[in-house]
Amino acid sequence: MNAPLQAAPPIVTFAAEQRCLNVDAFSLSYAGKPALKALSLAVPRHRVTAFIGPSGCGKSTLLRSFNRLHDLNESVSHQGRIELEGHGIFEPGRDVSELRRRVGMVFQSPNPFPMSIYENVAFGLRLERGLAKRQRDDIIEWALSAAALWDEVKDRLHRSAWQLSGGQQQRLVIARTLAVKPEVLLLDEPASALDPISTLKIEELIRNLKSELTLVLVTHNMQQAARVSDYTAFLDSGELVEYGPTDQVFTNPRRARTENYITGRVI
Repeated sequence: MNAPLQAAPPIVTFAAEQRCLNVDAFSLSYAGKPALKALSLAVPRHRVTAFIGPSGCGKSTLLRSFNRLHDLNESVSHQGRIELEGHGIFEPGRDVSELRRRVGMVFQSPNPFPMSIYENVAFGLRLERGLAKRQRDDIIEWALSAAALWDEVKDRLHRSAWQLSGGQQQRLVIARTLAVKPEVLLLDEPASALDPISTLKIEELIRNLKSELTLVLVTHNMQQAARVSDYTAFLDSGELVEYGPTDQVFTNPRRARTENYITGRVI
């Protein structure tokens, strides 16, 4: 690995027309304790962006800020701005339900509902009035196909989702999220609870989905970040240390702190 170039810019920038999400001097605290410290970065459209860093560094906190999941915690306070396609997500009167439809979330452990495979994927579609059954069926087939699951479940759509393997359940959850046509998919350690074969399927799925939407991935697995992401952001102690093309961050980091983390040295 080459020595870090301290004088080189550690943060990649994107033109306004390339940005899907934009974070500007965003800080967040839990009960007054800072978790994110004046972060600024842009997430490019139709790319995979990975957040890496040690446990407690703020990467999942930042991810969950993108669809305002922290609204559910009264101890959370924040400052600064986050934009989705140029519009602030914290603006007064913002429809949070609509934001969460546009910015879908997949968590670490699969969480299929206690219903059939079909009904899991149809869950969000039930909220759309005037959607004919044939239209709904077509969307469900598309979502399961996009999640690389259709061929495995097409003959048992009305069986319980809980009969699926862990890897299949996670892909079902992704299909359920895709069915409502989000613009962004947030993935918080989506393969950490899966076996190696299922993990590879999830990684292939992530690579394939970027033609359809923008993906943001939190992972502790640096090899996974290197395999699937286009850009990587390294966070530490609530700060954005470095952000750039994944190849550059892993092979020629601009900051010593990044190199120390990637090579396993004590930070």
